[in-house]
Amino acid sequence: MYRALFDHLATRIDAETAHRLGFAGVRVGSRALPRVRSAGVHAMGIDFPGVLGLAAGFDKNAVGIDALARLGFGFVEVGTVTAKPQPGNPRPRLFRLPEDRAIVNRMGFNNDGAEAVARRLARRTRRGVVGVNIGKSKVTPESEAVEDYRTSARLLAPYADYLVVNVSSPNTPGLRDLQAVDKLQPILAGVRGEIGDLPLLVKIAPDLADDDVLAVADLALAEGLAGVVATNTTISREGLSERTEETGGLSGAPLRERAQDVTRVLRQRLGAGPTIIGVGGIATPQDARDRLAAGADLLQAYTAFIYEGPRWPARLSRLLSEERYETLR
Repeated sequence: MYRALFDHLATRIDAETAHRLGFAGVRVGSRALPRVRSAGVHAMGIDFPGVLGLAAGFDKNAVGIDALARLGFGFVEVGTVTAKPQPGNPRPRLFRLPEDRAIVNRMGFNNDGAEAVARRLARRTRRGVVGVNIGKSKVTPESEAVEDYRTSARLLAPYADYLVVNVSSPNTPGLRDLQAVDKLQPILAGVRGEIGDLPLLVKIAPDLADDDVLAVADLALAEGLAGVVATNTTISREGLSERTEETGGLSGAPLRERAQDVTRVLRQRLGAGPTIIGVGGIATPQDARDRLAAGADLLQAYTAFIYEGPRWPARLSRLLSEERYETLR
């Protein structure tokens, strides 16, 4: 039913409008659903109810965390949140590529700002693992990036189970330049000074060369990070069967192979300790198995959720939970 509605209705309207309407439906409809039970995962000192989480970008403003958890996500990463509220890039800025099971977005960190999101998180009464993803405000010059990230961290850390520094979105000018180790180190150190022992991760782009991935891994070890989120969207259009002239970050199935490779490279360098959250092109049970085998401890998805519908996270979580139970027997 969902596939028919998506193909014949959702694809006829603007993608961002469809997202807004669909998210509203999730927040209302999920109230009637029982919580999905799955095998838990312990990582970063946190007990995650399940291995599959929702990647940042879907719930930018922390308005539907509990509804999304009821659909079967073991954790929800909200954001990306910036220190200053910002409208993002002009619309249209979200595009579906159904033949490739992919999405192109150039949203530009549209969000209500760290103060507003912090107030919203403070009002939550339900429990559940919540990560917060923070990025640099577009109006903030690179010379003031450290303080910008510190402001967001200071406001949001009290309400997060873990925090992610995002320096890898292609939709904020100059942001990816901050992945260079000499620029990233002071940001991570500044954020760490604000959040104490809260688990801190960095989210990297799939477009980094392997040597740069290794450099980030070495920095993560040197700074004592809890882990790495691998990966963000890609600016590459390699492997697309559906031609698009739209700029922005590509997510979904075409990202799978590179995200898998980055996960493997990271795990070989990081060793067994730090957590890797694998994200990018995960849609099927085999995708999930492959990413875990490559070294991921936890998984995240976004694009597959859009294409497969609200029952998809529960189906995948249940299957992974059953397989893990059988392995442990």
